[in-house]
Amino acid sequence: MTKIKICGITNLADAKLAVEYGADYLGFIFAKSPRQVSPDEVKEIIEQLPEKIKKVGVFANQSLEEVQGIISRCSLDYLQLHGDESPEYCQEFHLPVIKAFRVKDESYLERLKEYQVDKYLLDAYHPNKLGGVGKIFNWELAKLAKEYGDIIIAGGLNPANVNQAIDSVTPYGVDVSSGVEAQAGVKDKKRLEEFIRRVKKQECGV
Repeated sequence: MTKIKICGITNLADAKLAVEYGADYLGFIFAKSPRQVSPDEVKEIIEQLPEKIKKVGVFANQSLEEVQGIISRCSLDYLQLHGDESPEYCQEFHLPVIKAFRVKDESYLERLKEYQVDKYLLDAYHPNKLGGVGKIFNWELAKLAKEYGDIIIAGGLNPANVNQAIDSVTPYGVDVSSGVEAQAGVKDKKRLEEFIRRVKKQECGV
């Protein structure tokens, strides 16, 4: 079954909807972003969610002390490192790590073998942004990346193209944020429901 990660959660209502519709992972962005949330906000949201949903803290080029402090305050299940973190940095945590890579061409996949992490998230390349650009990258590259481990596809996914992405790559999971939003940081109920429904319907072979 393709896992579904809904990222950029900023409020309890969106978190509960994602859980209700069947998401597997929720992403909370602690890095600088239009969807950035504070540890206090996330702690309050997580306390009202079922344990079955995996809570992912998203960070980018932040100090070990800052990340460890947030881990101790919020009940996170995963870390997603979306910056230029080194392989050594990724080994500093007791939680499983999802390392994000911005993929421009096949040469960018060489970096994956340097990292011993739980999962690899592939996002579209942008020279000045670490993520959230809403652009699709070449899914053929994601197929090649599967030799390194579990791959999560991000970048430009929405209800209209997620089935094509899964058909093309058969990834471990898919990640969406802006593709199911009404505005930055606020999910669109219908788009969120449709995205999750399409993934689950495809997995059931319907």
